[in-house]
Amino acid sequence: MVLRALPYIKTVALIFFILFACLPLVQMTMISFVSTLPRPDVEVGSLTLGNYANILSDPNLRAAFGNSIAYVLINICITVPVAIPAAYAFSRMSFLGDKHLFFAFIAFRITPPVVLTLPIFQLFSALGIVNSVFGIALAHCLFNLPISIWILQGFISAIPKEQDESAFLDGYSRTRFIWSMLLPQIAPGVAVTAFFCFMFSWVEVVFARILTTTNGKPISMAINALFGFQTDIGLVMAVTVASLIPGVVLVFSMRHHLSRGFKVGKI
Repeated sequence: MVLRALPYIKTVALIFFILFACLPLVQMTMISFVSTLPRPDVEVGSLTLGNYANILSDPNLRAAFGNSIAYVLINICITVPVAIPAAYAFSRMSFLGDKHLFFAFIAFRITPPVVLTLPIFQLFSALGIVNSVFGIALAHCLFNLPISIWILQGFISAIPKEQDESAFLDGYSRTRFIWSMLLPQIAPGVAVTAFFCFMFSWVEVVFARILTTTNGKPISMAINALFGFQTDIGLVMAVTVASLIPGVVLVFSMRHHLSRGFKVGKI
């Protein structure tokens, strides 16, 4: 009797889990449409689009969104083209200390970012890129590059090495083979890599606090700045909901590649 009811129990448990996971998101979205501070034309507790209108009218919030998007784009445009040939080298070539170097990259990635803030600040200060969007994006690349190489190396290793040899016999150079034949086959891996780059850059706040004073503040710091003695919770929720939109768009537009990419060994 229990075995027969087991599928129904699993279904009910899954439904409750989904509802539990979505409840904070639903509540956050509902509050984003509610006026939580007294305004001349809107009563407290009434439904309004004013919270979202305030995002568009506030130059600091607009700049924060623009900075975060710039971090992501710069990060992906630098990290992915550098990680692909590096991952190919670790996957296909043997050289002195290759495995030690590979694990050194991984060890660097698991190092807490706050540990490296002082040397990175000193280096970027000498280069004159402190308090700039490019400086923060470059700091993000330093942490995203190791995991990007690790992800792509796994996808490249899943492709038979005989394809490389056949392409070289047909007159392909290594660069031409990587960009014209290998890249389409590891597209799911590139999508997963871009997804992780987005996640790190979009929510990262340590480097933003250390490397910025006036310019380049991301949306995570803009949300934190909204909390004060009299916090407009409706505006905070509206900014938070709006900050989810780029991630949703990215996941939806790359959903097929991501679904294939997260299946290990199935490219």
